[in-house]
Amino acid sequence: QITTVSGNEFLLQSDIDFLILDWFHAIKNAIDRLPKEQRITSRNLEFKLRRSSSIELLNNLDTESKEPKPEHRKSLIFRLNYSASDTNDRNRVKSRLKKFISRRPSLKTLQEKGLIKDQIFGSHLHLVCEHEKSTVPQFVRLCIKAVERRGLDVDGIYRVSGNLATIQKLRFVVNQEEKLNLDDSQWEDIHVVTGALKMFFRELPEPLFPYCFFEQFVEAIKIQDNATRIKSIRSLVKKLPRPNYDTMKILFEHLQKIAAKESVNLMSTQSLGIVFGPTLLRPEKETGNMAVHMLYQNQIVELMLSEYSKIFGSEED
Repeated sequence: QITTVSGNEFLLQSDIDFLILDWFHAIKNAIDRLPKEQRITSRNLEFKLRRSSSIELLNNLDTESKEPKPEHRKSLIFRLNYSASDTNDRNRVKSRLKKFISRRPSLKTLQEKGLIKDQIFGSHLHLVCEHEKSTVPQFVRLCIKAVERRGLDVDGIYRVSGNLATIQKLRFVVNQEEKLNLDDSQWEDIHVVTGALKMFFRELPEPLFPYCFFEQFVEAIKIQDNATRIKSIRSLVKKLPRPNYDTMKILFEHLQKIAAKESVNLMSTQSLGIVFGPTLLRPEKETGNMAVHMLYQNQIVELMLSEYSKIFGSEED
């Protein structure tokens, strides 16, 4: 924006930085060529560079001068905005960012100082188990006990969604506090408990059925002979890491109890397969076979519930 001594205002705009600078220098040179009595003296001409996300170039009169200004002398202001694309500026910013990142304390250091607590939701299953010195997360056990105590007969258990805001509140409490009482009145809606349990499994960085096993389970469920199919699934389950196997066993034992009450809660093994299939196992990279994968995911969970004793039982069973 240019304001002349006669009061005229001009606005020049461009997204090209060097073009703006060319304009500025051209205008400044034109002013410098004016007769001395018609131009503002360089003593009163001040240039300032303010750096933030953009650079603002200001040219205004020295306000600190105590000498009174004649009325006909008005300010000559240049305001030219352009982004900081200068190579040196970019290199300087990169350097400062690198120093900041290199000096930033590690996650382990922050956890040791108590500034960041170990999270339950969103952490790898084996890390949660290592922290708790167990093979099944305590939160999973507490949810299962709560559902079996007051939710086996509830219509649509695990299918019906709980209040998302309350589920998120429970998630926050679990991540911040060590002790959790699911019998507290604020968790009286059992669908909040089941919703939080599903969210726990959904937020695992690697699902309960590890990525490296996904294709193997899919190939196993495709086997036509039922006995061979069960044997193949059982063999894969036995190969799972201990936390995955133990957590899977206690979860499927619980879901089997849900299915046993199908006449009351209307949740069959097929319904539970639809609910838990995509939550418990999924491919590491989604492909165009999403619908086909979902079908297999549901069938795998359904089969493991129907044949629980054969898959998780001892060799003699």
